[in-house]
Amino acid sequence: MQNKLKIIGGNWRSRCVTFIDAPGLRPTPARVRETLFNWLRNDIIGSRCLDLYAGSGALGFEAASRGAKSVVQVENNSLAYRALKENAVTLAADQIKIVQSDAFRYLAGVAEPFDVVFLDPPFAKAMAVQTCQWLEEKSWLSKYAKIYVEAESKLKLDGMPPNWRLLKSKVAGEVGYHLFERPV
Repeated sequence: MQNKLKIIGGNWRSRCVTFIDAPGLRPTPARVRETLFNWLRNDIIGSRCLDLYAGSGALGFEAASRGAKSVVQVENNSLAYRALKENAVTLAADQIKIVQSDAFRYLAGVAEPFDVVFLDPPFAKAMAVQTCQWLEEKSWLSKYAKIYVEAESKLKLDGMPPNWRLLKSKVAGEVGYHLFERPV
């Protein structure tokens, strides 16, 4: 079954992207996306973005719509990957590169620093903190990078890189969402 979501701002505002119905795939709700992109309004234009665990692609497509210079979407599920590719073609999203890979396999590769990173790993697998540690340790972040982490609301984010600073944090139902900055 195909599901749809609307891009809420930027050049593709009100355009729909489709995504597959798969276990664990939960697109970031529109209200949360709106809050997130209000938080990032001064950081998106001209930025290099990484959308790990891309899933529906909601965050990466939203960033591209709002003026990101480039977006890399990483997705392991082959059907979700195919849907991301189709959406990119439909939107003529030349600034989006889509990679089919496990997030940790991708992060084990040659690092290219990103300005904004979106992390929305599968819930109940405790992958958020380890992913953040890899981003820091393997040099995937530019100076003053912003890192968005979406996880189950009850998850304690203990063990985050010590140099990161929590800028914003909210809860919407079962979802906790947090924005960090890497100061140096």
